[in-house]
Amino acid sequence: MEPKIGGVYRHFKGNLYEVKAVAKHSETLEKMVVYQALYGDNETFVRPLDSFMSKVDKVKYPDAAQEYRFEEVKANDTPDIDPMVMQFLETEDFEEKFSILNGLRYKITKDQIAVMAMSLDVTIDDSDVEDMYRQLKTCVDTRRRFETTRLR
Repeated sequence: MEPKIGGVYRHFKGNLYEVKAVAKHSETLEKMVVYQALYGDNETFVRPLDSFMSKVDKVKYPDAAQEYRFEEVKANDTPDIDPMVMQFLETEDFEEKFSILNGLRYKITKDQIAVMAMSLDVTIDDSDVEDMYRQLKTCVDTRRRFETTRLR
């Protein structure tokens, strides 16, 4: 089994990551998971697929709450992530993303904007929440209007 591309996963130590790709090592052909942190500097990491999907070593980490090293996070699984933000991350439809963003208008935080922007591979200037929200909304609106008509 492979992780879902674009899926958000919680590491057993608590941090959240988005899976960007499953790739092959150029020499060994071993499958690797490319994933990006949804916190801090949003660093990107690579780990062998077997390790990514492995169970937590309960001898080394007896207090770990999760069974697996990385477990997919669903919108209703975690109280610390707004379900609307999870919906935004999970949908591919820019019309829906735009609608969700409008619904978050008066309760959105800088951290939520940063996570949503990162999921779209865009950079939002760090300023006040209002300006960051406007930047993200403009980006989503542009993609909503033009991405669906682009030839693939």
